[in-house]
Amino acid sequence: MSACRAPRRLVTRRRATVLAAGAAVAALTLSACGSGGVSGGGSNTNYIQGKNGIDRVAKGDRQAAPDLSGEDLQGDELDIADYKGKVVVLNIWGSWCAPCRAEAPNLVKVAEETKSKGVQFVGVNTRDPNRASAIKFEKEFEVDYPSLYDPAGKLLLRFPKGTLLPQGIPSTVVIDRDGKVAARTMQPLSEKRLHELIDPVIAEK
Repeated sequence: MSACRAPRRLVTRRRATVLAAGAAVAALTLSACGSGGVSGGGSNTNYIQGKNGIDRVAKGDRQAAPDLSGEDLQGDELDIADYKGKVVVLNIWGSWCAPCRAEAPNLVKVAEETKSKGVQFVGVNTRDPNRASAIKFEKEFEVDYPSLYDPAGKLLLRFPKGTLLPQGIPSTVVIDRDGKVAARTMQPLSEKRLHELIDPVIAEK
C-alpha cells in the first residue's frame, strides 16, 4: 500500500510546483505589460487622481524629474535635462508589449501636432534584450523622436517614492517646462487621451 501512495504524493507535489510556476509567470506577465497600477510612496504624494486614469500634481507641489540620461537606441548620448524649457512627454515602452504597439501611431501623430507648441516626446525603451527589436519597432511605426535604451529598467527606479513614478508598461509621464513631474497615466493612449494628458501642461504659463 505504501508503494502505491508514494507516486500519488509525488504527482501532487509536481502539480503544485507547476501551478506555482505558472502563477509566477502570470504575475510577471501582468507586471511587465500592464496598463494599471497604484502610485508609489507614502501618504504625502500631493497628486490628484483625476478622471480617465490621469494623475496630476498642482504646479506648486511638483518635484523635479530624476536624472534621466544615457544612450539612445543608436548609441548616442541623450539627457532629458537638455529639454528644460519644453514640455517633455516621456513614454515607457517595449517592442514586445502589445498595448505599446497599439498606442504608437497615436504618440507619433500627437508628437508631430504639438512640436510647434514646445513639446518634446522622448521614449524609454525597456526590457528589450537587444536594440535591434526596438529599432525595428521605431521603423515600423515611423517614430522620429528619440528613446533612451534602458533594458534593465534602471532609469525607472530613479523616480523617488511619493512622486508620479511610472509603474507599468506602457506608462506616460509629463514633465513641465521647469523640469518637474506634472502628470502621469499608466494605460495605452488614444489621440484624445494624449491631448487630455498634455494640453493642460502646455497651457501653463
